[in-house]
Amino acid sequence: MESDPRKYEHIVVKETDTHNIVLAYLVHNCFKETVESFIASTGMEQPASCIKDMDRRKGIINLVLDGYSLEAIEWTEQLAPDLFQKNKDLHFDLLGLHYVKLVCHRKTDEAVEFAQKVLTPFGMMESFLEKLEDFMALLAYEEPEKSPMFHLVGLDYRQQIADNLNQAILAHASLPSRSSLERLIQQTLVVGQVLNQEQSKDGHPLLSLKDFIKI
Repeated sequence: MESDPRKYEHIVVKETDTHNIVLAYLVHNCFKETVESFIASTGMEQPASCIKDMDRRKGIINLVLDGYSLEAIEWTEQLAPDLFQKNKDLHFDLLGLHYVKLVCHRKTDEAVEFAQKVLTPFGMMESFLEKLEDFMALLAYEEPEKSPMFHLVGLDYRQQIADNLNQAILAHASLPSRSSLERLIQQTLVVGQVLNQEQSKDGHPLLSLKDFIKI
């Protein structure tokens, strides 16, 4: 199998397939206004589930990113009542964000009380122990953002949890938890790895994702 992307330029990709992939990405990430503009400009028919609960999902994601994880939990329970019963890891992560917020705001007493009442019970399960210990260790530092657990207080960590929550909400609604674009990229990477293993044996140039997506 040839790894040079130019070998496949003759293959025709249907415009509708491209449109569906773009639309799925926009819906997945709650870009409602862009979704509406895209549908209008392409003349696509809007799927029934296209914008269902998109505003509520976007609101929940923003709450997490802005540091209001308890409110995000409340909104999620209204949208998907039994979601956290099936996603205890995600529930713990969101509760942990609130604890981290208290620590970073120097509300030590509140943080300790919250940890004892809400987080500590999770310690009964071994899978939560390591992260629970990391959360507790933040109290020992005057500047948590400069501690060895600094990743727990940054935007990237909140973004990761927000993404996980978005995927869980979509799955709960029997919708794809990942966009088709993401799955295509994942598949491309796997195919590339297989091809590279074969090409490296013969001394041919290795394939990279950039070879396929460069303009």
